[in-house]
Amino acid sequence: MNDCLFFGLNQSPIIIKNEPNLIIKPIQFKFENENEKQIKQISSGKFVIIFLFENGKAIEYSKENDPNQKPEKIQIENIQKVSVDYRNEAILTIEGNVFAKGIDINPKNKKEFINISSLIEDTNDRIIQDIVSGFNSIYLLTSNQNAYGIGSNQHSQLVFDSKTFKKTEKPILMMKNVSKIFSGNTSIYVFLLNSNQELFGCGYNYYGQLGLGESRKEETKIHKLTKIQNIPKGKIIDIKCGDSYSIMLIENENENENPKRKLYSCGNYLYNGLGKDENTYEFTEIKSSLFENDDDILDFSVGFDHTLILTSKSKLIVFGDNFYGQLGTGDAEYQSIPIQIELPKLRFNENISNYHISCGEFKSFLYYSPSFSNLEEDLIKLFERKEFCDISFKTKNGEIIEAHKLILKYRLNQNQNENQIEKLREIISKKSIKESNQIFEMIYSNRIINPKLYSKIKEIINLNEKIEETMKRIYLNENGKDFIIERKEKKYKFPKLILIMRSELYRGMFLSVTEDKSNKVTDYSELSNKSFQIFEYWIYSNQIKNEIQITQEMINEIQIGIDYFQLNQTNPNLFDLLINKFNNQN
Repeated sequence: MNDCLFFGLNQSPIIIKNEPNLIIKPIQFKFENENEKQIKQISSGKFVIIFLFENGKAIEYSKENDPNQKPEKIQIENIQKVSVDYRNEAILTIEGNVFAKGIDINPKNKKEFINISSLIEDTNDRIIQDIVSGFNSIYLLTSNQNAYGIGSNQHSQLVFDSKTFKKTEKPILMMKNVSKIFSGNTSIYVFLLNSNQELFGCGYNYYGQLGLGESRKEETKIHKLTKIQNIPKGKIIDIKCGDSYSIMLIENENENENPKRKLYSCGNYLYNGLGKDENTYEFTEIKSSLFENDDDILDFSVGFDHTLILTSKSKLIVFGDNFYGQLGTGDAEYQSIPIQIELPKLRFNENISNYHISCGEFKSFLYYSPSFSNLEEDLIKLFERKEFCDISFKTKNGEIIEAHKLILKYRLNQNQNENQIEKLREIISKKSIKESNQIFEMIYSNRIINPKLYSKIKEIINLNEKIEETMKRIYLNENGKDFIIERKEKKYKFPKLILIMRSELYRGMFLSVTEDKSNKVTDYSELSNKSFQIFEYWIYSNQIKNEIQITQEMINEIQIGIDYFQLNQTNPNLFDLLINKFNNQN
């Protein structure tokens, strides 16, 4: 069963039949004949709302206000993310394609989806990893970390001067080396964050919503990317953009404390979307007694001028415009400072972090959507690593596909007596390289990529088992326990399988016939917090985070860690990466 609450404007479109146009208190929202579908994401614009489900399919409610109208299924498969703005829609697929429709994208036929990622001039830059909607604009982040924009450029929100460049029907390159894009479906401005945690903005700035400071508040349009100065200290986790204000989520990096998240806002306080009683032209903290020291921000979202926040103590905190009941307070009065509203009893006792917020222009949703920490994507990345592969398969044309035997063992149906790996080998030998890659992706990801191929291999593959069980069987080596590395006052849990792959020390420990394979604890306290974070990130990704500053002390510490853990080094190895980064910084 899905848990989904709705409150706000029940018009354009009507999504809950036989209810008022203004729903001022949270009520349960259910799909007709869709009770078993698990919501993954909700994206709500002024005239369209799209519900994306875990099976990669989506439905949309459009602006027609016929109470008998039924939602339409979107005829695109394997959807990863959806994004709706004022008059356009965008769909990101698992394969990295983006399909979009709307008056700003395809004015000749605004109801037809077209593949806008295929319109990028650089053919090597057409795999998209994220999409973000602005006001009549769509932003694309490619796998090469390049940001593109398409649609309206009325206020230079696509980076180019709007006097000479008002609109584009093809994606244009805005900035390279981008890690995240931030905007909103009522926002005529955009923020771009690079890999060094430097933030840039451009577009409409009439209310100072770009956070450029008091001296820049009179500049209505920012025509080129401008670096945002005086950003609060810490890591930028997210920025949500309304019409006249922006809210930033920052996570501190105090080594002596657990990470703590705080909210900061800037822009116009007219309808109090800022959570404070005055305009602020730089990002300043939103303070409230509701944000206790042991309470943390899990999720937040903004609409045109209202804000919802969900905390780790199951609080739903709201403030801002409430003319349409979008705060769920039971009335239509705006709230200038954060207040907490009461919610019907949901499944909070399961895990509050499984709940998410989505605000449309004058609408609000709180919905249940379990997060599995990109487990499936991590598995695919592990399989693609040559150093982790120890079994080969040959296609009908002689191409070789390599995989990890230990993971395959747990993904194939071991309840059968036959050798399932040999069955898989026989199937692959009759398929092309493209079909073979699709088969392996189905095995790794638990998703039905190709129904015809699925029908041929479903008897030998556990594609229907729950992801939680997959986690236990694959990552935790069947016994359901993580391996704990203890250092100072904190414990770090590592999946045994990854440690087997990465460390000769743990390979011998876990795979030894005589070794006790219980949940062991290793006390290793020589590394500082920063050094251990580098070590931990590299264990999983074989990379070093760009934003981390390397010191000689870190290099010395990590060299000790490399020797201690007997790491299976690859090319480039961890030590070389550290030296190169250190030299480049200095």
